[in-house]
Formats: sequence, C-alpha cells, structure tokens
Amino acid sequence: MIRKRLNLMTLATVLAAVILLGGCYRGKPSSKPPLHVVPNMDAQPKYKAQDKAKFFKNGSAMRVPPEHTIPRGYLRADTIYFTGKKANGEWVEKNPEKITMDLLQRGRERYTIYCAVCHDDAGYGQGIVTKRSPDLIPVSYHTDALRKQADGYLFDVITNGSQSTLMGSYRHQVRVRDRWAIVAYVRALQRSQHATANDVPPDKK
Repeated sequence: MIRKRLNLMTLATVLAAVILLGGCYRGKPSSKPPLHVVPNMDAQPKYKAQDKAKFFKNGSAMRVPPEHTIPRGYLRADTIYFTGKKANGEWVEKNPEKITMDLLQRGRERYTIYCAVCHDDAGYGQGIVTKRSPDLIPVSYHTDALRKQADGYLFDVITNGSQSTLMGSYRHQVRVRDRWAIVAYVRALQRSQHATANDVPPDKK
C-alpha cells in the first residue's frame, strides 16, 4: 500500500515537472499563428516603411507631405531671429538675444568647439587648420570691416557659410540660439582686442 502510494506520488511529480518544463520550452519556430486570448490590436492591418501599396496611385505606402507643410516645432515666423534679416532684406544691426553672462559663456563654449579650429581662440584666423593647410586663410574678426558689420551678417555666415572664404554652413551643427550666442561672443572678442582704458569700469581701474 505504501509502495503504491509512493509510486503515485512519483508519477504525479514527474507529470507536474513535464508540464512545467513544457510551458517554459519554446521549441522550434512555428508557422502557426500564436494563440492570443486578448488580441488588443496585435495583428492590426498596417503599412510599414518602404512597403508597396496598391491603394495609392504611385504604388508606395510612404506618402509625400503636402506642399508647404511645416513640421511641429519648425515654424520660423520670426524672420529676424531665424534669418538675421529685416523684412526689407537688410541685416539686423543688433543681436535679438539679451546679452547676459550665461549667453556669452554659451557662445564661448560653442565657439571653442566649432570656430576656434579655424579662427583661433582670440579670433585672428590663426587656428590649427592653418598649420595643416597653409593655403587656407580664415578671416580675422578684428578687421575694421568685420567690426563694423551688422550682427545679422555674422549670424548668416554661421548659418549658410561663405563662398568667398570657403566657410561651410553650420545650420545643422549649431542651434539658432547658439548661433546668436556665438555672435555675441565674437563681439566680446572684438571688444577685448580693441579696448581702451575708458572701457574699464571705474572700480576696476
């Protein structure tokens, strides 16, 4: 009787182990669809990127946005801020950003990353690039012409580059506010190299 009971317990234990292990074993890939008790749109009809679609005339599932569509967050209604130009096409004279120490520090950081390699830390156009490519001569920010240029002009050169100086566009590397921050820092560099005793605050003299 005891042996029979032990045999039944052993059999029950083996069956339970088989069931548990069977539930954990995934086995080989199957072409049969899985059993979904609650589908919840798991198998909803849809098009994936680059799919063909007979529904559309051109046979492509990917649609072209309507003309003049502007992605959310990319509206450039403030032309002065985003182009550096007034409505009449003239350059904006003054930086539209409020000049603060935080803005100048940000401009210094971005300038060091993107500009100093050509224009050097002080803005004289003697960066490391000139030692590798002697024929490449970046402009100096300390010429009378650039000191008198409008802030909008400097912003535009950062944004679109300059064919005359072989400078490339940085519109994709540098955000709009950071471009204005760089402009503010360039003005600080120009001021630092052409300062006089009268520019020093009385309490600092």
